[in-house]
Amino acid sequence: MRVISDLAQAAYTVTDPVPETQDVTYRISVRDLDIAWSIGVFDHEHHRMQPIRINLDLEATPLRDWDADDYDNVPCYAEIAERIQKMAAEGHVKLVETLANRIAEMCLEDERVLSASVRVEKPEALSNAAFVGVEVTRSRRR
Repeated sequence: MRVISDLAQAAYTVTDPVPETQDVTYRISVRDLDIAWSIGVFDHEHHRMQPIRINLDLEATPLRDWDADDYDNVPCYAEIAERIQKMAAEGHVKLVETLANRIAEMCLEDERVLSASVRVEKPEALSNAAFVGVEVTRSRRR
């Protein structure tokens, strides 16, 4: 027969269970969004559109009710893609860094988006590389 001291028994006494919480990471992705853009620092880049490839990873506030199936409760990836397309019509940008940052800032305008990782690639920048690009991650201040 085992005897457990009062002190040891008190250390292992089960109290009210800790409520189980569910950690949910909700991400929205857009892959290989191809848009013609006036971009670059060289003179010859100011006079023609170039293909730009954009990839987005957004972390968003988890839904309160996952079964609600309500379009109005989520950031709309189609609207984000449309807004990026409109940005292309706003004029020339010199740096892919500037472009990636502007897209990330635009994504954070939706209060439900907590962070935005934006990769911008220029497939035609170097003849001996598939693409060059940058990635910028911006997060909402909490």
